[in-house]
Amino acid sequence: MESIMNLFNQYGYIILTILLTLELIAFPLPGETIMTYCGYIVHQQKMSWILSIIMASLGGIIGITISHFIGKMLGRTFFEKYGHYIHLDTAKLNKISKWFERYGLWLIFVCYFIPGVRHIMGYFSGIVKVPFKKFMVSAYLGAFIWTGTFISLGKFLGKNWSLYHSLISKHLIFILLILLAIILISTMIYYFKYRLKKVQN
Repeated sequence: MESIMNLFNQYGYIILTILLTLELIAFPLPGETIMTYCGYIVHQQKMSWILSIIMASLGGIIGITISHFIGKMLGRTFFEKYGHYIHLDTAKLNKISKWFERYGLWLIFVCYFIPGVRHIMGYFSGIVKVPFKKFMVSAYLGAFIWTGTFISLGKFLGKNWSLYHSLISKHLIFILLILLAIILISTMIYYFKYRLKKVQN
């Protein structure tokens, strides 16, 4: 991690984009730690908060898009034979297939917050041939929220970014799901109020 931090301190935004691209292609990199550290640098006012989120999101988007097209091009048979090299063997494919049947495109959206799943979700979505427009909406929005969450977390924690990172990241998926539920309920209430007002008028 120290060598990654040294690279980050030298190249900033560019290395942030490259590292997150590589992680979403399934390289074993600590993306959440990198982003939280980036937030700490933002806290020190050495980097821009908005630009950091944009560049980090770009890295995630590039990585998951590349893996999506690789999955689509090579197909399930290839990954059943060679997928164990990126932890995407037959057992993992079957497991994610069941999750995908249950949660659909929401799984692509939240996969970034699930260690061991975000690295292979792009490949899986390509293997099952998720339409690119639908994939793009879920994956790209998810990338923005994922990067924004951890960079903002590092910015908020400041010099304590490393002390609380592991604890918070364990529970972040549950926090995210609660927030999504609140947003969904609020949207539904707003929609029904709007429809009711139109009917009354």
